[in-house]
Amino acid sequence: MSTAAIPGAPLPVRTPGSRARGRHRRPERPEIPAGSPALVLAVPATAGPESRSVVEELLSIVRSEQNGVQTAVGYLPGEGTEGADGTERSIGELLASAAEAGVPAPILVPLVPGPHDFLPELHALAAEYGAHVTDVLGPHPLLAEAVHVRLSEAGLARADRARLFAIATAADGVVLTTVGGEDAAAAAGITGVLLAARLAVPVVAAALDVPGSVAAAVAHLKETGSQRPALAPLVIGPEADSELLATAAEETGCPSAAPLGAYQTVGQLIASLYLAALPTPSAEALAAAQAQAEAEAAEAAAEGSRAAHAATGTAPGAPAQEVGE
Repeated sequence: MSTAAIPGAPLPVRTPGSRARGRHRRPERPEIPAGSPALVLAVPATAGPESRSVVEELLSIVRSEQNGVQTAVGYLPGEGTEGADGTERSIGELLASAAEAGVPAPILVPLVPGPHDFLPELHALAAEYGAHVTDVLGPHPLLAEAVHVRLSEAGLARADRARLFAIATAADGVVLTTVGGEDAAAAAGITGVLLAARLAVPVVAAALDVPGSVAAAVAHLKETGSQRPALAPLVIGPEADSELLATAAEETGCPSAAPLGAYQTVGQLIASLYLAALPTPSAEALAAAQAQAEAEAAEAAAEGSRAAHAATGTAPGAPAQEVGE
C-alpha cells in the first residue's frame, strides 16, 4: 500500500524498488528519477461521490501511463473532505503534511481545462509551501479529441470523419461550454478551433457561469445557418456545478454531450504535465541511472546464459562438446 493511503502519513516520494524479472516485465519509466516529488491532483471541489469516482479513474490512468509515480488527491476544504477511510484530504493538508515530514513539495496539477476561479488561491497556497503548480490541461488537441468522442457517444457527431455514413441527429454547429468566466471561454476558443477542424462544423465557446453566454452562442450559430446546434461541455466534471449544464441545455433547447470525465487522454495530459514539471536530473543522477541500467542489462544477460546452460546440461564456462563426440 502507498503511504498516501495511510491517515496522517506524509506524501510519498519516488524510491527505487526491486524490478520484476522476466522477459515480459513492464519496465519502469526512466522519466521519473528516484526521490521525485509526488503528483497531487488538485480538485476544485470538495470530496463527494461524483468527484471521487472521476479522480480515482483519472489517477488509475496516470499510474498506468507512468509506472511507479506516486499520486494523491487534494480537495477544496469543506464538509466531507475527510473520507471514511481517512484518505481524502484538502490540498492545504497535503502540503502541510509534506512540509512537516521534510519530503519534497509535491507537484500540483489543477484538474481544470482552462482558467478557473480557484487557480489564484491554489497558486497562493503552493507558494506558501514552495510547491510547483503546473499549467492547466488546455487548450490541447487531446481535449478536442475527448470532446469529439463525447459528442459521438451522444449521437451528435460522427465518430470518424473517414467514415462517410450519415447521422440524422448529428449537430451542424457546436457550442463548447466551460466554466471560469469570459477568460475560460476565450481560452476554450482555441480547443474549439481544433474541434471544428475535426467535425467540419462551426464551433463557438461560451461560459456556463456567465448569464446569457450560452444562449447568445446558440443564437449566433442559428443566425449563421445552423439548424441543429448542440452543446459540448469542455468540463472534466468536478469543477462545474452539474445544474449549470442541465440549465444550459434546458434554456437553449439543445441536446448536450456528457462532460469529459475520466477520458483516457485527460489522464495522459495530467501525466505529461507532471513529467514536464519534474526537476532536471543532475549529471551525477544521470550517470548513476545509466550505471544501474547497465548493471541490470548485464544481470539479465547472465540469467539468460545460465538458463541456456541449464537447458543443455552444461555448466557455465564449460567448453561446448564437438559434434560426433
